[in-house]
Amino acid sequence: MGVDLGGVWPRELAEVFERSLTVEYGSLTRSGKPVTMPVGPYIGRGGLTLDVQTGLCFPAKADRARRNPKVCLLFADPIGEGMSDLPVVLVQGHAAVRDADLQGNTDRAVALTMEKYPAAFRGVPRVVLARMAFYFARIWVEVTPLHIRWWPSRTLDIEPAEWWANADVVLPTSDPPPSGEPPPPWTQPPADWRPVEARSLGRLALSDLSTIDRDGYPICLPIAFGSLMDDKLPVFLGIGAPEVLPGPACLSLHSHKEVYTGEENHTLVGSLINDSLGSWFHIERALGDWSTPGNRLKVAMAYLVKAPKLVPRLKKEAARRAPLVPKVRLNRTI
Repeated sequence: MGVDLGGVWPRELAEVFERSLTVEYGSLTRSGKPVTMPVGPYIGRGGLTLDVQTGLCFPAKADRARRNPKVCLLFADPIGEGMSDLPVVLVQGHAAVRDADLQGNTDRAVALTMEKYPAAFRGVPRVVLARMAFYFARIWVEVTPLHIRWWPSRTLDIEPAEWWANADVVLPTSDPPPSGEPPPPWTQPPADWRPVEARSLGRLALSDLSTIDRDGYPICLPIAFGSLMDDKLPVFLGIGAPEVLPGPACLSLHSHKEVYTGEENHTLVGSLINDSLGSWFHIERALGDWSTPGNRLKVAMAYLVKAPKLVPRLKKEAARRAPLVPKVRLNRTI
């Protein structure tokens, strides 16, 4: 293994944390509703945290964690060579946001992202990569695991194994919040969620549902689902799944190729209803998304087309935290 976990977490989960291509990252809105989206996972420096990143141009995922550090991570993506035999792992933990050192963040993002997803960048001209600060300038979210559960597969057909952090675990605080107001959403949500549902339900490989548990943490689990009935989707969980409470809910639908070059993802929000007939996800709306399907050059060019709108946004977000916009420094060791 590339990182020594120091015996802090169950040793058998190290490969999951190190090799997973995506993880469902769940955080809570101001009103306490879960929002879950797939991102890239990384083992933190020193092996004490599980880290995810979000673009400096798109800080909402980090802003939510800074306001409420209760988050979850679901490692349940079996797509990729040798991934299908790895267990499904749910981590609930405490988030700390890191955006005080933007250049250091960016250097780390460039190095680790290109190492983790080499096929996504192979053949993309260096001059193109060097101009993609609006993509590589990053905010990191470091998650200290507090409760871990794991199952052999996405079916959740047996009771999970469990691990709890020691009561005296140190919970780090986030960097101070930046000055000024956060930016508006980058992409506008679709007016009607039905076209999103029609494109994604049953076609994208991974379907994960997030709710809130009794301790106020988001909890994300793999689901199966039945046929949509008006605005209600019947959802099915394995018999080994933990209790899932009715209330605000989020359905994440996504997929990618076995050799990762990009992904397609869609997010629906609404509420979970439990009745005598079972559990139902009541769809209220779709969130805006920025999927990146296609070959690596197409993805890179798609970002460059958006650059005229993203560069001013990058400068504004950098100015809220530091005097200079971070640079993309290739082949730099961290």
